[in-house]
Amino acid sequence: MTHGAAPQSGKPEPVAPKRVRSGEDFDIIIGFLGFWAVVLLVVTIWTEVTAQPALWWALGLLATLLALYGMVRLRRRLPARTATRRR
Repeated sequence: MTHGAAPQSGKPEPVAPKRVRSGEDFDIIIGFLGFWAVVLLVVTIWTEVTAQPALWWALGLLATLLALYGMVRLRRRLPARTATRRR
């Protein structure tokens, strides 16, 4: 491969699937944590409004939000995705 020159075939070089997949795995985990954060928020609000004990629900929400924050920070350190989906 020459530096700075376009490939002769006109097609972009394939990107290593592991590099692309790592970012997608983080996105999946972030989505999963985001879903459960919303569920726990609704349950915590419901238990507060109905005067039920909400401490454990709120602590679970806090733990989920901290995990979500950590995953977003880790995701930002990964390189940007360069590959597209196959049809």
